[in-house]
Amino acid sequence: MAVEVLKKPRTFYDSYQRKPGTDKITTHYCPGCGHGNLHKLIAEALDEMGLSDRTIFISPVGCSVFAYYYFDVGNVQVAHGRAPAAATGIKRAHPDKIVITYQGDGDLAAIGWNNVFHAANRGEHITVFFVNNAIYGMTGSQMAPTSLVGQKTMTSPRGRDPRNEGYPIKVCEILSVLESPAYIERVSLADTKSINQTRKAVRKALQCQVDGKGFSLVEVLSPCPTGWRMEPRDAKRWVADVLTQNFKLGVFKDVTSERAPYFFKDPDGAPPFDEIKRILGWEEKEKESPLPKVFPSPENRNPQFKIAGFGGQGILVLGLVLAEAGMRQGYQVSWLPSYGPEMRGGTANCHVILSDSKVGSPLVSRPTVLIAQNRPSLEKFESDVVPGGLILYESSLIDRPPQRSDVRVLPVPAAKLADDLGDTRVSNMVALGALIEYTCVVSKEAVLQAIPISVPRKDFYELNRKALETGMEYARSLKK
Repeated sequence: MAVEVLKKPRTFYDSYQRKPGTDKITTHYCPGCGHGNLHKLIAEALDEMGLSDRTIFISPVGCSVFAYYYFDVGNVQVAHGRAPAAATGIKRAHPDKIVITYQGDGDLAAIGWNNVFHAANRGEHITVFFVNNAIYGMTGSQMAPTSLVGQKTMTSPRGRDPRNEGYPIKVCEILSVLESPAYIERVSLADTKSINQTRKAVRKALQCQVDGKGFSLVEVLSPCPTGWRMEPRDAKRWVADVLTQNFKLGVFKDVTSERAPYFFKDPDGAPPFDEIKRILGWEEKEKESPLPKVFPSPENRNPQFKIAGFGGQGILVLGLVLAEAGMRQGYQVSWLPSYGPEMRGGTANCHVILSDSKVGSPLVSRPTVLIAQNRPSLEKFESDVVPGGLILYESSLIDRPPQRSDVRVLPVPAAKLADDLGDTRVSNMVALGALIEYTCVVSKEAVLQAIPISVPRKDFYELNRKALETGMEYARSLKK
């Protein structure tokens, strides 16, 4: 006699050890909440489709932000509304993975609307599960973009008035008019029949991604008894009787059967460096005057820079020239600017990475090299430098040296040397010259090729060249 054994999907942890407190068995969700049902449907689908081991689950701010307590898959927590942006990067870097975003109505339809709209428009190969309970559930039942006309919430105590707050945003209706999405459906968790339909929609959306058909989204109308101040059974009835009357259920778009599969290329299959040089027009230049090879010492290899100072000191240009020179020298590079609120006189910094291997992220939180062009930058970032790292600081403007004893220090009076050349504005090139002389990370020739690309004003080229050589000469003088 066959016996059916009902058990928890393998995609769920047996016990929730990541959950704080002594209770490792029950979830943090309120009684009657729909998240538990949807979690189960997703976990079952991942089990049965054999996708658990290659799934990455992205949970932004909302009641489901702790989904990583429960799902035994790859988990990533992200900032409010940013799940589609993170999913885009993850999917493109790992095209073989199944990437899921799980978002509430406040997260997806308010702060993250721009993210999901453009992800859908690009046809990103991700699956979005969108839980719509018509309020901000986690933070106290405030009005959400999907709150109904007349619905009373914490922030609309007299009921949503479209003359004041506008009408509810209907996500499926809006996204389904875009060309790129492959599958969009709205379902609910009102009763057993609707849950069975939600089960099918979850599988369909995941299969869409497995088959390389493009963007899929399943909107799930879900009960929130606590937020709605209802008993759980009344909340389910409200989903069936009220919510589904305002948000019609059904398939809004399904082109999965007619669309040809497409899979992003493995990023490891990027064009070889010679191909990049040909595309950028470097090939002929290199034949005419090949760049000398550089041999940085072990402590200077694969540097990660943070370059900081006042706006107007050429901080971002310094980083741009360094990254361009590094690329020509054969490194994998990244340049990430950060602007202060003021154009002139405010703070500015940028992150630059030169690496022999692929750059995983352009963000440099622990630099191996800090170039500080003013005292606030030195004070702010000095502690971030890794032990053994290098701090190059502007010694003619900063009246105290770095306080660290476990880093190398290179004082460079870049502004004074630039003044001697006739223009303070080239102090950034003086600092760059000292840097490359001290570290040998790129050659002078690579920098000279990079300057016209990054500094369009041709009349500055000769002055920048002199500034670069002045910085190099100064660094050489320190070695004597």
